[in-house]
Amino acid sequence: MFTKKPEPSGPMAKLGGERPSGVSESKSSPFTDRPSPQPKAPGPAMGKMVPSIIGEDLSIQGNVSSKGEIQVDGQIQGDVHCGSLLLGDKAQINGSVVAEDVVVRGKVMGSIRGLRVTLQSQSHVEGDIYHQSLAIEQGAYFEGKSRRSDNPMEGASSGAKPSSAAPTSGNPFSSNAAE
Repeated sequence: MFTKKPEPSGPMAKLGGERPSGVSESKSSPFTDRPSPQPKAPGPAMGKMVPSIIGEDLSIQGNVSSKGEIQVDGQIQGDVHCGSLLLGDKAQINGSVVAEDVVVRGKVMGSIRGLRVTLQSQSHVEGDIYHQSLAIEQGAYFEGKSRRSDNPMEGASSGAKPSSAAPTSGNPFSSNAAE
């Protein structure tokens, strides 16, 4: 009923794959038709990228920008724009944050714009949050406005500057870009 296939030999044996006899390398099989784990074109496939890590002993004066994931355990005096941000327990950001996914365990002094924002129990946020989805754990400190928006990152492209038509109040947390 069952027959044992001969052990593969040649270049395919080293790769762990085998081809039935008579089938050329160029023809497809159910195993070769699978989508590649790597994206074919650059896009928002950040789950596959290795995060950039800013360690506890690192302090950055200036803006930080990345298309991928950033894990911050140190301090940043400036704005952060990235695909995904994980802010560690002892981390601190004095500036605005713009990312699709934001998880805060540390301290943020400035506005946050993200599709999915999570403030964990040990977080401390002083500033406005513009979001599609917001989760705040018990014990988290949050002082500011929370604004749900279908496209919370839209106002970030203008540099988060107040519009020239509206007078500025001097409040670093007020923003007219999303209104």
